[in-house]
Amino acid sequence: MPIKIPDHLPARQTLEAEGINIMDSTRAARQDIRPLQIGLLNLMPNKQRTETQFARLIAASPLQVELTLVRITDHKSKSTPEEYLSTFYSTWEEVRNRKFDGFIVTGAPIAHLPFEEVRYWPEMIEIMDWTQTHVHSTMFICWGVQAALYHFYGASRKRRENKAFGVYRHKNIKPNSPFLRGFSDDFAVPVSRYNDIDRDTLPKGDGLEILIDSDEIGPCMLEDPSRRSLFMLNHLEYDSTSLQEEYERDRKAGLDTAPPVNYFPDNDPTKKPRNIWRSHAHLLFQNWINEMYQTTHYDIEKIGTPNED
Repeated sequence: MPIKIPDHLPARQTLEAEGINIMDSTRAARQDIRPLQIGLLNLMPNKQRTETQFARLIAASPLQVELTLVRITDHKSKSTPEEYLSTFYSTWEEVRNRKFDGFIVTGAPIAHLPFEEVRYWPEMIEIMDWTQTHVHSTMFICWGVQAALYHFYGASRKRRENKAFGVYRHKNIKPNSPFLRGFSDDFAVPVSRYNDIDRDTLPKGDGLEILIDSDEIGPCMLEDPSRRSLFMLNHLEYDSTSLQEEYERDRKAGLDTAPPVNYFPDNDPTKKPRNIWRSHAHLLFQNWINEMYQTTHYDIEKIGTPNED
């Protein structure tokens, strides 16, 4: 089944060129089916690229999915025109009374700031609490993970001496998890972050469990079944050239950023990078959507009610 996204969203052309089946509003209205409702709170500056990355992975599902793009209510983007946002995005205030089967909270390039100094932190607290009553399954990404672990559990983050930047090997710690069904024992994940989660501050015996880990750069993905939440610190959703473009941007800005490790062939930035994580990205999102479909209510308004579990 196809994904339903706004009819004129620029990501549509990219996805259709890749052979992904896109559904328009007219066709969706003719089908007697309840599509899964997934929201994407997009906190990244390059909205179009991020929405395309996640839509690509969500659209690979055999289930019908309707994707709603969401933004912070009063935040003015410096890189995305307001006309684009008002056309394709809903503010959180506009969706706060809705229920969602799934909800994704992306990363944001503000890891250097204490959470309380982030201008939209009060709204982020409201959104994170809202996911516990209006969303069946939430996936937090990168900075979104750091924010959620801090808010829900008081977990601290540690600033790295050097940025973790590249494609790192990771271990499947919980192969019987439904979210890791079909995962290899050892696999590659793109990483781009300055902060680590301090393991010592993670709660013990509170249901929070590490699913994917790395000896080199620490936890990658955690789950808390009681909150119906996944926490993915790294970036399986990245395009083949995401790290390359970030590296080139840093260099143009005068930063002494080393080439991303294990990314360019022969560590040569002039050579085209190979995508060796794509299959696991698709697998993670298909597992997440399948588990969501198996456990959510047919009546979406029952999400968050006392009999949710």
